[in-house]
Amino acid sequence: IKPPVCPFIQKHMFVYCEETFVYELPFHVEPKNIVEDDPQERVSAEAAILNSRVHYYSRLTGSSDRLLSPPNHVIPRPEEIYIYSPLGTAFKVTGSDQSSKNPSIITIFAIWNTMMGTSILSIPWGIKQAGFTLGILILIFTGLLMLYCCYVVLKSPKAIPYVDTSDWEFPDVCRYYFGKFGQWSSLFFSMVSLIGAMVVYWVLMSNFLFNTGQFIHNYAYNVNMSDSEFGTNGSDRVICPYPNTDPGGNFTISTHYLDNSGNDTSDVGSFEHWWSKTNTIPFYLIILLLPLLCFHSASFFARFTFLGTISVIYLIALVTVKAVHLGFHLEFHWFDTTQFYVPEFRLLFPQLTGVLTLAFFIHNCIITLMKSNKHQENNVRDLSVAYLLVGLTYLYVGVLIFAAFPAPPLFKDCIEPNFLDNFPSSDVMVFVARTFLLFQMITVYPLLGYLVRVQMMGQIFGNHYPSFFHVLALNILIVGAGVLMAKFYPNIGSIIRFSGATCGLALVFVFPALVHMISLRRQGLLRWPSALFHICLILLGIANLLGQFFM
Repeated sequence: IKPPVCPFIQKHMFVYCEETFVYELPFHVEPKNIVEDDPQERVSAEAAILNSRVHYYSRLTGSSDRLLSPPNHVIPRPEEIYIYSPLGTAFKVTGSDQSSKNPSIITIFAIWNTMMGTSILSIPWGIKQAGFTLGILILIFTGLLMLYCCYVVLKSPKAIPYVDTSDWEFPDVCRYYFGKFGQWSSLFFSMVSLIGAMVVYWVLMSNFLFNTGQFIHNYAYNVNMSDSEFGTNGSDRVICPYPNTDPGGNFTISTHYLDNSGNDTSDVGSFEHWWSKTNTIPFYLIILLLPLLCFHSASFFARFTFLGTISVIYLIALVTVKAVHLGFHLEFHWFDTTQFYVPEFRLLFPQLTGVLTLAFFIHNCIITLMKSNKHQENNVRDLSVAYLLVGLTYLYVGVLIFAAFPAPPLFKDCIEPNFLDNFPSSDVMVFVARTFLLFQMITVYPLLGYLVRVQMMGQIFGNHYPSFFHVLALNILIVGAGVLMAKFYPNIGSIIRFSGATCGLALVFVFPALVHMISLRRQGLLRWPSALFHICLILLGIANLLGQFFM
């Protein structure tokens, strides 16, 4: 949205601009467009009159108030925009913000790529926790709810009258409606989602680095791990890292043996001592990642975001190949647990809703993503298509992994929160997937840390980089949280569901619903069915969070 009265571009220079509501950035002129060799024309009488009118309106209203903004007939057309200097020469402005816009297909896949995170690894586990049939229904229902709440967030700035909201984000909207409380609470819950994602990344990076190192070590020293893991036989092995030999019981057992073909057992024991998934690897990562977090700018790491798309595409291909080789293993038992299968409806379903809240979460950056869409009138359609693609991706991975998991001889309850853990470290395709994901997370982790620093330091100190020691202290706290979780509770499913349900309570359910109801009430359009529906949304968000503590 352009401001109705243009600011001074340079001292003693002014510009006419068009009042319109299709552009999302304030009008500005880059220096390369101001400095031209060819003077176009002297100031005409018509231009002088228009200038006087614009200045008259500028005396009546501020740049952020639309109530007394210049009417359309006062503002020249885009092709008539010139910069006039005190010497009387006019410089025509060329170029447009539209050149930096993206078509709908790019916007859709940008949303898909942004939403596709580590949660995809936990979708099969979540479906197992809820039951196959109930899990599919919950995934579809949660996706629709998240889409609607995201739509409310996207429309919220445009519902604010008489204020220029062109550069607003959702925390700014919360500040407008709820004051300082809305601003700081939205910041807090945004930090929960970002730091929760960074903790999950640390746990996964420890996991992937451990398995990658173990694959290289076993290949180099000809170590055979097949007899040390509880799993199936054949070329496409599936393992159960923590098998529960009594599905009806409350305990699990794990086996730890090594079949060493040609090497001294002490060498293997020494490797295990220094290469441990929980005792050593999380600390090794500090040496690599803590310095990267202290970089003043994260622009270098932004160049590797394309790896996320490659990783997801490779994961989809991996899941397809494994499903074809393993086949489907399904039996439908609606409420009763059997020796090898879980019931179709389970009381643990809130664990899946917590995971899905973070899996479909993009609400804190959707306004920014949609600003780059060339056709703003298609925002709702493009957002819906993006959510459809994300939902289909989650369904595809979750359903295929659950259906192809070989039961018998294994139990469906053996599906891990990170489904890659159900494949041995010697699996070449899974090794490639872990290596891709490890490198991708090493490049994305500093970006997440940069977002945390910018939001937190900017709000507290008014400076994104107040000093090296401030940034170092913040990074030590974030890294410390990741190390502690990777060592003592490396369950990414639980970390994802708790962080997703916590940030989702405010940024997905409570704030969007309240903002929408307050906006409708101020316009006199709030009706009791709409109020009842949005109150139910708030109650669902509360129930989703509380449900995580009882599962």
